[in-house]
Amino acid sequence: MNDCLFFGLNEYPKLIKNKTTESIIKPIQFKFENENENENENENENENEKQINQISSGFFSTIFLFKNGKAIEYLKENDLNQNPSKIQIEENIQKITVGGQNEAILTIEGNVFAKGKDINSENPKEFINISSLIEDTNNRIIEDIVSGIYSIYLLTSNQNAYGIGSNYFGQLGIDSETLKKTENPILMMKNVSKIFSGNSSNRVFLLNSNQELFGCGDNSSGQFGLGESRKEYITKLTKIQNIPKGKIIDIQCGSCHSIMLIENENENENPKRKLYSCGNYQYNGLGKRYEDTYEFTEIKSSLFENDNILDFSVGYRHTLILTSNSKLIGFGDNFYGQLGTGDTKNQPIPIQIELPKLRFNEDISNYHISCGIKKSFLYYSPLSFSNLEEDLIKLFERKEFCDISFKTKNEEIIKAHKLILKYRLNQNENQIEKLQEIISKKSIKESNQIFEMIYSNKIINPKLYSEIKEIINSNEKIEETMKRIYLNENENEKDFIIERKEKQYKFPKLILTMRSELYRGMFLSVTEDKSNKVTDYSELSNKSFQIFEYWIYSNQIKNEIQITKEIINEIQIGIDYFQLNQTNPNLFDLLINKFNNQN
Repeated sequence: MNDCLFFGLNEYPKLIKNKTTESIIKPIQFKFENENENENENENENENEKQINQISSGFFSTIFLFKNGKAIEYLKENDLNQNPSKIQIEENIQKITVGGQNEAILTIEGNVFAKGKDINSENPKEFINISSLIEDTNNRIIEDIVSGIYSIYLLTSNQNAYGIGSNYFGQLGIDSETLKKTENPILMMKNVSKIFSGNSSNRVFLLNSNQELFGCGDNSSGQFGLGESRKEYITKLTKIQNIPKGKIIDIQCGSCHSIMLIENENENENPKRKLYSCGNYQYNGLGKRYEDTYEFTEIKSSLFENDNILDFSVGYRHTLILTSNSKLIGFGDNFYGQLGTGDTKNQPIPIQIELPKLRFNEDISNYHISCGIKKSFLYYSPLSFSNLEEDLIKLFERKEFCDISFKTKNEEIIKAHKLILKYRLNQNENQIEKLQEIISKKSIKESNQIFEMIYSNKIINPKLYSEIKEIINSNEKIEETMKRIYLNENENEKDFIIERKEKQYKFPKLILTMRSELYRGMFLSVTEDKSNKVTDYSELSNKSFQIFEYWIYSNQIKNEIQITKEIINEIQIGIDYFQLNQTNPNLFDLLINKFNNQN
């Protein structure tokens, strides 16, 4: 089930069908149909596995990645009627990135396959494993990939950044007179937490674990925000000074400008995100009227001053923003209708874009934007939780579920759920102190991996696991832990009220989120009021509600309850209403089996 909007230059008639005009100047909704995707596939494949997970678009191609780890590409070639082609990579794909003249694919196993004339000059249309070309075998597990227009950047699991491809503008951090390009990844910088570039950019930003920002490459339009320094090329990694205060969430680069998303944290308020831009105003890509900006300067607009920014994307010279109040806002080059405003006039300042009715409009936080060079996509891609453990990991990233703080070696704070630690660690109060001591010597990335292993009981990093295995109760499964936690009658551990027939029941938000899609949408939405809302379920009988309550906690049915056909009918309606996540065995099957055994 997909929900995807397209606007801009239609270079792929097999993708956007029944349209005779070359440019589509208003967002149109289309159902993604891939003629080759279902060949030799199980006809009963879960519909969720066919959902779009990511879209990336460049000068010559657009790639769609699906939640089942498969991807297809549309190529802009002389034959505009060609069918999309399935990318033939045996490993499951977790991320795609398309630059101006290259493509790269990151697999779940940590390998990177890439193609392009600056990557493989002998056969530019063939994917090759570029991660295997890294000489240091410890760095061959890749965690992230980013494309520039002619270069590709890799981030390893131990935080080393590599670059491959063109270095004509010094975008690999080496003097271009010394190295024009390389078809082997070269080490650029260590201790890197994030890499930023863009599909039409000849520069790169590298952020280290101390939130220090460095950059190299094309600076001919002041795209690095270094003030009046207009050195055309920066061929050595240079520290970017005077950046806005706050946590850098993302930086995306256009051809002549850069846009930065900063999150300002205030203890008394929810985090607020702001956009800043620098570079050349050509085609109004800075979001402000006709002025070059040589330092990162805030983009201000009444359209989003009271909203939070959920997502943004930068193309060649245009930018789109998605806000928490379900607004799509754009500015910059609109020659091909890539802003979706209904005309082809450039927009110097942010303007709201009228959207057709979206099928999932109540859940705008699960939409994402992808700006190609001359086109744009807005697509629905919800979080996917395949099991209870993944639910836990994702939920514990949310501040409202965290109530104990740990300090890393760089004085950064990472928060965890005290209740889970109470049951996941060995039953000894000193274990939390031991965990504090371990975290105090680790980076923020290593600390996150430690908590992920504690939450999920999976060995993600063997070296780190060896340090914590003595304090983890590793023999207990997560689901058994959850039963013990939430069958506990401690009222302080229950924080959501369900009301029925003048009686109130307190439930933990955490367990409701894991068991019910209805509550997951309520609690995980970034736009949702986090107060303890009251819902009324008076239509359920006492026995049906008791069954519902016990199953929500334990995935079981109490033995002493007598099952009737009336209860089965009520529960069937309740399952649909609550949108219960039916694990195996599911509630309805348990009821039927118990009813048959009784009779």
